[in-house]
Amino acid sequence: MTDTNSFDAIIVGGSYAGLSAAMALGRSLRHVLLIDSGMPCNESTPHSHNFLTQDGKTPKEISMLSKHQVEKYGTVKFYNGIASSGRKRKNGFEITTDTGNKFNAKQLIFATGIKDMMPDIKGFAECWGISIIHCPYCHGYEYRNQNTAIIANGAKAFHLASLVKNLTDNITILTTETADFNSEQLDKLNKHGIKIIETKISEFEHKNGHLRNIVFDDTTKISFDAAYAAVPFIQHSDIPVSLGCELTEHGYIKVDNFQKTTVPGIYACGDNSNMMRSIANAVYSGNITGAVVNGELSNEQF
Repeated sequence: MTDTNSFDAIIVGGSYAGLSAAMALGRSLRHVLLIDSGMPCNESTPHSHNFLTQDGKTPKEISMLSKHQVEKYGTVKFYNGIASSGRKRKNGFEITTDTGNKFNAKQLIFATGIKDMMPDIKGFAECWGISIIHCPYCHGYEYRNQNTAIIANGAKAFHLASLVKNLTDNITILTTETADFNSEQLDKLNKHGIKIIETKISEFEHKNGHLRNIVFDDTTKISFDAAYAAVPFIQHSDIPVSLGCELTEHGYIKVDNFQKTTVPGIYACGDNSNMMRSIANAVYSGNITGAVVNGELSNEQF
């Protein structure tokens, strides 16, 4: 390609899903631009788990190795910055960065992730990803047999309790409001000795992100080693929606089994389009996306 600002595909987001898509496309000699701000959502997480060959590595170690491997493919270019807007063009799409640079591509891949919205409770943000965790598969083993809180209510809390029960017998559900369980759920929670506390939380006492105590509005304090919490989120980038991509009822970018969004030529992969939030899933979905995009380009050119 002779135009240095034109590519077969632009990937917005250079973490695991984006790098995985870039590798698949680079190995097919596709000219790709990967735009990344260098601010992954799991930056505070000390170690990554449940990913074969990389179990126990830091997220930074995995991403640095991934980028090093993708850099070997000469048709993949990297841009350090933020994609601020996008628009449809006659033969594809245009992405503009926050510094005013414009790049064009036939296909767009959004691997932009999601942004967690932290509750305004002292200590929560500092513990997030370290001892306040979201996934028993990613972090539960490290807190096995520990005194564990589940900060949720209703069906979500009950589901988490069923998973965490296999990791520890010391579970307390903190609903922070009136508990919302039916009689059958309550019977099961009681059967397994799972306590329920409805009092609101005022503070998470910690040391360098490692939870020590949870303090409640009534000034009582309970020692916990870990807490599971599901926080609300927003899309990290608003460009997909601005281009017409639909979101699901849960706020994820709507994709089909081939990672295609509702807008032809636009794809999404990783956390922005799947509630299975893990590095392994991000790599998988990025790999699929790269292959599908290459297939579309091949069909168009053959």
